[in-house]
Formats: sequence, structure tokens, C-alpha cells
Amino acid sequence: MQTAPSAGIRIADRVRAAVAAGRPVLALESTILTHGLPRPRNLEVGLETEALVREAGVEPATIGVVDGVPTVGLETPEIERLCASESVVKASTRDLPVARARRLDAGTTVAATAWLAHRAGIRVFSTGGLGGVHRGANATFDESADLPALSATPITVVSAGVKSILDIPATLERLETLGITVVGYRTDRYPGFYVADSGFPVPARVESATDAADVARARDELGLDAAVLVANPIAESDQLDPAEHERVLAEALSAADAAGVTGHDTTPFLLDFVQRATGGRSLEVNLAVYRGNARLGAEIARDLAG
Repeated sequence: MQTAPSAGIRIADRVRAAVAAGRPVLALESTILTHGLPRPRNLEVGLETEALVREAGVEPATIGVVDGVPTVGLETPEIERLCASESVVKASTRDLPVARARRLDAGTTVAATAWLAHRAGIRVFSTGGLGGVHRGANATFDESADLPALSATPITVVSAGVKSILDIPATLERLETLGITVVGYRTDRYPGFYVADSGFPVPARVESATDAADVARARDELGLDAAVLVANPIAESDQLDPAEHERVLAEALSAADAAGVTGHDTTPFLLDFVQRATGGRSLEVNLAVYRGNARLGAEIARDLAG
């Protein structure tokens, strides 16, 4: 179900060659580097993750926008540029035309990364946490563009659920409505990013990367256009203490309300609050999540290419 890439998208030669030869490729997003981690940790994580994927026998394709050009397979100097830039923006799918017209540097969100990866013929994408339905969305209609994008992009996405600052049950309802297949990796419970169990079930589970790849193949055989979402929980030994997590989350939501924070400012405010309130431990959880998802994504990519 490969789609021909658009003329405005640049695909690195190494990625193009791997896709053409049927070798495994794993897409990686860039917003975790441009907007999710402090400098210089962001660059270290970006390069370490690519090395981890290569060691697994898979070609990494970090995706971002450089000088207005959406690029599938950023090279090291380009990753360095995005990680160091003070003016780099965050680009969802709707923002790509503006970024291109204005020759901006941008980190790509889950929505934009998934779309660009699919256009390049990449079948698997690993990220940290998905965007979803925000709390109070019944009044604000605040829902991440990640969800509708994934409903129309037949790619396999490995994530640790959605961040617990979001409305998880509403997000799961939207995933169902949008026809996005959700499977738990060795779990019956939907993960909550910082914690292994959000308190809500998943509709199905898989026990191995091969099982997940089989679900993706079945989706393709049926001709369905939505993503397969593999929910990969963080190990309980690496998660935030659930009781602390609930306390800090309540405090963060209360602080946001008191400060009058709304709209697109809400997520960065809450994540920053959680990081400070946990003494930086939430950042380490974030990194453990990302590494685990990259490892699993590489396994699934290898199986799909086999």
C-alpha cells in the first residue's frame, strides 16, 4: 500500500534504497527532540536512538523539516541543526505548507511524521506518546490532529498510549470511532505513558512483534486505511509511582486552571509542571518510554520486511 512521494518531500538516499530493497526502516519523529527535551540532551537522545535502531538491523528515518523541506531521513548535521535552533517550530500536517512556503525549520508531530513516513513507503513508526482528546473537550473541541491523521494513514505506530494529562477514556472512544485498530503489547490494559496502566482496557492484545506485524498485514490485506496502534507500556520498574503520578497530575491540572492556561499552551504547561514536581523523574520516564518503543518498532519493522 505504498504511496508515491510528493515532489515537495525529500527522502534520504539511504532510506529510499532500503524501502526499494524491502529492507526494514523505522520512522522516528523529531518533536521529541525540538520541543520535548532540553539541550543538549535532545541531540544525545536523537543520535542514541538512531544508533539503537541501526544495531537492531533497521534503517532509522528521523523525520523533520529543514529550510522548508519535509525530510524523511534526516542526516546527522540536520538533526544537529534542529536540536540547536532557537527558532524551530512544531509542525503538524496542516502546518507543512506554511513551513515550506516560509522555509522554516520544524519538528514534525505524530500526525505529520506518520503522513510523511507513509508517503515514503515506510511501514512502522515509533514515538513516545500520542496526542488525544484533551480534558474539557466537550466544551472546547480540543482534540489532537494525531487522531484523524492516523485514521487515514495505514501505518503501524508504536507508542506508550497517550500522556495522562489528556482525557484517556475519551481518546479511546475516539480511536474506536475513527476505526483505528488498537492492540496492547503483552498487556490487556491501555498504558498511560508515565504509568504502565491507565486504568482502562485495550480491545485486543499481541504477545510478540510477529503478532503485531500479522495484524498490520491483515489490515493491508483488507484494504483498510487506518493505522494499527501498538500500545507498549513502560516497564513497571521504570514507571512513575502511580500514587505520586495521580497527586502530581491533580496539582498540575489545578495550577493550569488557576493560571488560566488554555488551548495549545496547556500541554507544555502541564508537562513542565510534572517534570518540575517530580524532580526530573518524568523526563527519565519519557526517555525510557521512547527507547522501549524504538526497540519494539525495530522488531516489528524487521518482521514486516521478512
